[in-house]
Amino acid sequence: MFFQGDEANTPPEYAETDRAASAATGDAGATSDAGGGPVMNPQKDFAQLFEDVKAGNWEDATGILIVKILIPAGLTLLAIIVAYLVAKMLARWVANSLCKRVDQTFGRFAGKFTFYTLFLIFALAIMQQVGVPITSFAAILAAAGFAIGLAFQGTLSNFASGILLLVFRPFKVGDVINAAGVTGKVNEIDLFTTTLDTPDNRRLIVPNSAISGATIENVSFHEHRRVDVVVGVGYGAPLDQTRAALSSAAESIGEKTVQGAGRGYQIVLGELGASSVDWTVRVWVNSADFWGVKEELTAAIKNALDAQGLDIPYPQMEIHVADAGEDVDNGTDDDNLLNSGTIRPRPRSS
Repeated sequence: MFFQGDEANTPPEYAETDRAASAATGDAGATSDAGGGPVMNPQKDFAQLFEDVKAGNWEDATGILIVKILIPAGLTLLAIIVAYLVAKMLARWVANSLCKRVDQTFGRFAGKFTFYTLFLIFALAIMQQVGVPITSFAAILAAAGFAIGLAFQGTLSNFASGILLLVFRPFKVGDVINAAGVTGKVNEIDLFTTTLDTPDNRRLIVPNSAISGATIENVSFHEHRRVDVVVGVGYGAPLDQTRAALSSAAESIGEKTVQGAGRGYQIVLGELGASSVDWTVRVWVNSADFWGVKEELTAAIKNALDAQGLDIPYPQMEIHVADAGEDVDNGTDDDNLLNSGTIRPRPRSS
């Protein structure tokens, strides 16, 4: 590896300096790899550099700075960049393969997981090579992970929810869902959040825990959807005439409906309401045409009822106003006072 070295590769003018430094420190803090070669020891190198600078040995200090510090540091940085690029390339390959063979949601998620995992492994290997004790580093990571876990319980909950969404896959990228009180098209499912684009072109970032912990409606899961339009007709309208008018409205958009067993359209007499006879017109359409067909069907129903002279009842309020001096006797005393606006003394009961 480019981080290892031996005295044969050390310039002659710096070999004596290295041996003297090793003898002075008893080679304390030096580590060796499995092959017995010395591993980089930045602490010893910087100590020797400061001693040379303090003593005025500028030639030795320059050699240590270049050979022992700058060149290894540059190679380390280069190794990190290469590790990043390799992890990115492998993650992209995994994501593209799974997007084609499985689906886009799982492919994106697996690609990100692959990148972070590989880059962490490469980084730990590089740190071990430059002399950082991995055992101590792992202990520090464990302690830090425990503290971070307590501080970011909500974040970890979002992460766990993201895993559940990936495993059970109640929806995928491109589906239209209704979850966490919002409706939108799924743009991305990340480790902690899900990105939705609303019909009015707003982007919403929803925590995964808010989605997995509530009811999820996958609006676009099925190929076909049923459009229901409820309309009330006056009690004076004949039932057969009303049914015929509503049927003609449904048939007027027949080219946009889905035909077949259990499909087509239905005219259902719903209930007898307080002021109207309520009907429901049901038609089956492609999910992508739902809103357009619903608007068109509503307009067709209104036009069909108007053509047959059938009224759609609506709430009305009748107000009777009496003159101030008029004696109103069509209710209780309290009602008379309210309607006339006149206050009259009431006889006292004995």
